[in-house]
Amino acid sequence: MLRWLILAAVCLTPLPLVAQGRDLPNFADLAEKQGLAVVNVSTTQTTRMQGGSPGGEDDPFGDFFRRFGPPQPPRDYETRSLGSGFIISQDGFILTNAHVVEAGDDITVRLTDKREFKAKVIGSDRRTDVALIKIDAAGLPAVSVGDPNKLRVGEWVVAIGSPFGFENSVTAGIVSAKGRWMPQETNFVPFIQTDAAINPGNSGGPLFNMSGEVVGINSMIFSRTGGFMGLAFAIPIDVAMDVAKQLQATGRVSRGRIGVMIQEVTKELAESFGLTKPVGALVTSVEKGTPADKAGIQQSDVILRFDNKEVATSNELPRIVAATKPGSKVTLQVWRKGEKKDLQLVVAEMPDERVAKRAAPPKKTSGETLAKLGLSVVDLTLEQKGELGIANGVLVENTEGQAARAGIRRGDVIQAVNNQDVKSVDDLNRLLGAVDRSRTVALLIKRGDSSVYVPLKLASN
Repeated sequence: MLRWLILAAVCLTPLPLVAQGRDLPNFADLAEKQGLAVVNVSTTQTTRMQGGSPGGEDDPFGDFFRRFGPPQPPRDYETRSLGSGFIISQDGFILTNAHVVEAGDDITVRLTDKREFKAKVIGSDRRTDVALIKIDAAGLPAVSVGDPNKLRVGEWVVAIGSPFGFENSVTAGIVSAKGRWMPQETNFVPFIQTDAAINPGNSGGPLFNMSGEVVGINSMIFSRTGGFMGLAFAIPIDVAMDVAKQLQATGRVSRGRIGVMIQEVTKELAESFGLTKPVGALVTSVEKGTPADKAGIQQSDVILRFDNKEVATSNELPRIVAATKPGSKVTLQVWRKGEKKDLQLVVAEMPDERVAKRAAPPKKTSGETLAKLGLSVVDLTLEQKGELGIANGVLVENTEGQAARAGIRRGDVIQAVNNQDVKSVDDLNRLLGAVDRSRTVALLIKRGDSSVYVPLKLASN
């Protein structure tokens, strides 16, 4: 007992003040200098929705009018969203997230000196969630761009942005991990994981190293509540700047493609193929007529190197191929039947991500059930279905409330509810209406070239 008390006393003895402060960084100078280049990005969008109460969405009698009042004509609702960004050139080019600006009809940028500017979208790339916007100004403070490859796990980093609208908020943390590949995301971004507090409104803001250089764009968080839970993810700035350069030059991003489906090489698979360790990307199928097919790549090949770059894991191959200029002739190395083999191929260009164009005028708009969930959807036209290569679904025009918190975005296509196909807006209303309001439904969402199930709570929080 005495020994425990002595140990406790030792543990509770305060360290000398000099020792306490020596290892704690001071972020004040960094925040004061670099915060000048961080901006607030707000967007507004006007959406026409069916019905509604005379007093609007915030009317306390809104539910009464929706239930018992006379049918209301379609009304235009203005929705607002908020994010962050940062100036990369003195003449007004700004980087932010694609999801911050893609749903906006009107974009306003607010500087730290309170000046406001209307912004123009130069281009956005949903595959990396990077957007480049421009304001008409000169002599602006711009950030310095650092090298995220030099970041070390455990190193201090600082985020500046507008969480919940609180402009130029500064949070700090450490790099928790590097090269994170996120589930349900395209493997073009090796995310930087950090424990710096990131919340709604921080999206698009910069992540700084201790030298005051931008090393990433804060993009997403892992959360079960909608708020920060200690896991935040940033797009490495070298990935973002490459996208920005292409957007500025052409308004779009060109990526390489070879036409293979791949999977991870596990320890067991490595042993079965005669590899000494689990490396590379295992080819599960080869698309006919593609560069991979023409080069002679076969199912069960393990791609070890591509254009003189080592493929350590299957997650790395899509990023390496995408970063290769279409038309380039490259050498890749595969493991086939116990030996290495070099092959030559010419990289093709990845087609643009397929996104449904907005129909005008829409055939049917959302009703009461969808409005309560924060969903505004319209029926797809035959032309839109043909463009997307699908037979059914409804197009998301706008999201807010529960739908937005669930991660549903404008431009998504809802194709099914709990494994039941959605053929129209009426069909979606019927399927949702048949589900117990206390339950959570799974919506099959088509986003670009991929599909994912998104859980949506029907009951209000």
